[in-house]
Amino acid sequence: MSVRHLLAAAEAAMFGDFGPATPSAAHALVQPVAVSSYTLTAGRLWSLVAALLGLVGVVIGGLALARSAGRIGTGKRVAIVALAAGLAAVVIGGLVVAGADGGPGTGGGIVGGFVAVVVGLIAMALGGLGLARARRAG
Repeated sequence: MSVRHLLAAAEAAMFGDFGPATPSAAHALVQPVAVSSYTLTAGRLWSLVAALLGLVGVVIGGLALARSAGRIGTGKRVAIVALAAGLAAVVIGGLVVAGADGGPGTGGGIVGGFVAVVVGLIAMALGGLGLARARRAG
């Protein structure tokens, strides 16, 4: 690096004159990065975890509602587990949706977050019905 370049860099740092680099850097921060459909991003991972948790809650809530939960525990406990799994799926899915930077296909996990919220609400409904049935029966 020559002395001329060194002095120009020192002057730019001292007076804040960075020229055209600032607008292009700001433009690069606004544009979403294209992500492959098969790339597992953090948003997609969390939405997948939430959707699977909601699915487990739906299955357990269905067992509690069908009264076949005698093999895996009492009806109240199973219904409470379904409620908790559904609530966790709704919260995690909601956080993924709230934190998503772009729309579908950008890697933020927004579609999976919406799926997790819906499946979590279904799990909570089944768990609540199973809990009501267990309280009535027992």
